[in-house]
Amino acid sequence: MSRDVVIPLGRLDPAAVDTAGGKACALAALAQAGLPVPAGAAVTTAAYAQYIAAAGLRERIALELSRKDFADMRWEEIWDAALRIRNLFLTTPLPRRLRDRLARGLGERLTAGPVVVRSSAPGEDAEGASFAGLHESYVNIRGLDAVLEHVRLVWASLWSDAALLYRRELGLDPRHSAMAVVVQELADGRRSGVCFTVDPRDASHGLLEAVHGLNQGLVDGTIEPDRWVLDRDDGRLLEHAAAEREEWVRPTADGVRVAPLPAELRDRPPLGDDEAVTVYGMARRSESFFGRPQDVEWTFAGERLTCLQSRPITTGAEAGDDRAAYLSLRRSFDNLATLRRRIEDELLPQIGRDADAMAGVVLETLTDDELQEEILRRRERYEHWIAVYSVDFIPFAHGVRLFGRLYNDVVHPADPYEFTDLLGSGPMASMQRNDELESMAARLRDGEDTDDALEAFLTRYGDTSWGATTLAAQRETLRHLIGELAAAPHGTESQRRGDPARQRRDAGDTSAPEEAEERFLQQVDESEREHAREVLDLARASWRLRDDDNVYVGRIEGQLLRAIAEARGRGTFAAAELDHLAAPLHPTVGGLPAPSTGAGSREATAAQATASARARQSADETEPRAVRARQLLGQPAGPGVAVGPARVVVTPEDISGFRAGEVLVCDAVDPSMTFVVPLAAAIVERRGGMLIHGAIIAREYGIPCVTGVPQATQQIITGDRVSVDGHLGIVVVG
Repeated sequence: MSRDVVIPLGRLDPAAVDTAGGKACALAALAQAGLPVPAGAAVTTAAYAQYIAAAGLRERIALELSRKDFADMRWEEIWDAALRIRNLFLTTPLPRRLRDRLARGLGERLTAGPVVVRSSAPGEDAEGASFAGLHESYVNIRGLDAVLEHVRLVWASLWSDAALLYRRELGLDPRHSAMAVVVQELADGRRSGVCFTVDPRDASHGLLEAVHGLNQGLVDGTIEPDRWVLDRDDGRLLEHAAAEREEWVRPTADGVRVAPLPAELRDRPPLGDDEAVTVYGMARRSESFFGRPQDVEWTFAGERLTCLQSRPITTGAEAGDDRAAYLSLRRSFDNLATLRRRIEDELLPQIGRDADAMAGVVLETLTDDELQEEILRRRERYEHWIAVYSVDFIPFAHGVRLFGRLYNDVVHPADPYEFTDLLGSGPMASMQRNDELESMAARLRDGEDTDDALEAFLTRYGDTSWGATTLAAQRETLRHLIGELAAAPHGTESQRRGDPARQRRDAGDTSAPEEAEERFLQQVDESEREHAREVLDLARASWRLRDDDNVYVGRIEGQLLRAIAEARGRGTFAAAELDHLAAPLHPTVGGLPAPSTGAGSREATAAQATASARARQSADETEPRAVRARQLLGQPAGPGVAVGPARVVVTPEDISGFRAGEVLVCDAVDPSMTFVVPLAAAIVERRGGMLIHGAIIAREYGIPCVTGVPQATQQIITGDRVSVDGHLGIVVVG
């Protein structure tokens, strides 16, 4: 491999993919073949290797990816790992010697700007594997410092959550990955687009898409393109579908922005028919050169047609490749803002109306036929809201990720999760629910009766007692926990050791979060400050809903279970059919996970979990203590350190015995069990990620939390004394 850190495209060997990556080599080949390509250079993989070696990043990246078997990571855990790795690049400057070499290699032409800084990883744009959209590209970058900063960001995108997921799908070892970068002069295109020499929908056609302005608006989905279909054999134009042309992407002083399209362009296609044929002809030249169908990005800078990149068209996703579903979770700000309006103005009010309407039905007065109809209606609404949860609520969680990335890019904090301090303290449903339990605990401390309040609580919130299979069991569990809260009111020593921001909020001091917000905004360029406020506001709504969403859906499920409990009590309904209707649909709604095959009742599921837990506990008791690991590694999710006896919760009986000051150890903190969190000294979960409910509620209460601990409920036994370090993601047993 070449040790050069920068190679101009005009001197780059098109076969040197390991040195310069697929994108740079394709551009070099096109330039050397005479196609119009912007001048540029490749920052090679040698530069990347020198940087991570000098900075010690290789070992730190390996540590992040070894916290848990990569194949077992959920999307939340992959995002967390990517966030921490990206922050390493943000906070680790280039060594002086490497910086000087890069500056000399790029020269004044590529550092005075404007330029485009784009990824060019080996294997990117290879036949059979397309990393399109997974690594970063930056447009309209000016000045040496900014160019080198964005080179580091492109290097960091090698470890993005989406890129890591795709490498897992392809069976690639991330530890052997490397990144090159293309730096090119910006072609200030007034009309831009992409061209597929073979239409993915019809192999007898070619497909061309175009927008006014820079290509970024089309590539990232912000701007709807005009579309042309051409005959693949002779290049004849067959069809043109016009878009609603309202916006375009244009360069600004320090980047790009979406702006209203000038009125005189709104009725004008980006291309004339002859120009569409010309663009397709250039794309076919690229196909002939590379010997296989191509996906070509292009632009007209003035009247000059320029090729921005060319890569092979890859086939659709293979079976088992969940990348498309994962990428659908990554949304733009505009998309999320629209989704927020739909959620807050339509969906949440409707789910509340549904739950209230169900609660208003006096089940005892219904005939058997009417009760059967009511159960089926409630099951249908439950299934409907689970679908909404998947399609709307889960993608909205990306609002938190959007702000986290913005905050870290601006502030470069030592703690990659520092941004979450600006998100909390809002009216979360689970916190409001817990406040009502604390209010009942206060009444109990004063010797007052709480039965009426408890019944109203159960009616209002539905399924509130994780894993409890009957209303009587829910009541007993909640009575026990209210008693524990009464004996150990909010503000116990374990909680006072928690998050300082939470302590200040509990003391009524709201100035600190406002000051933190203002400090952040002062570091944002003035022209972008209002947008930063909007992203923060969106993230706060996203953060609240990520914790609230199952509480809302749980109300519907709770009303379904009430109707089924009424049917079971009558003894006139087929038990098997009731079991089927009671089966949970979603692994985080309704407490215990659904069976992997077939439908089972909550009672059956709970019984399976209890049997499994008893078998595990029996095995643990006969196993020598030395066999179990003493130090367990997970993901840091809630800052602070706490020590206490473990309470392993895998069955309804486990949670009903929870005591104040214990460390909650579980597969995952379900929203219907978060009412125990105020009693906990710390939380340890097998599932991982900053955006799971346990992590969010732990940070709200200032409780240390470690997530993503493999086999947490097997490695820890109830009664073990455990130390939980939420800063480092370490749990010490014994």
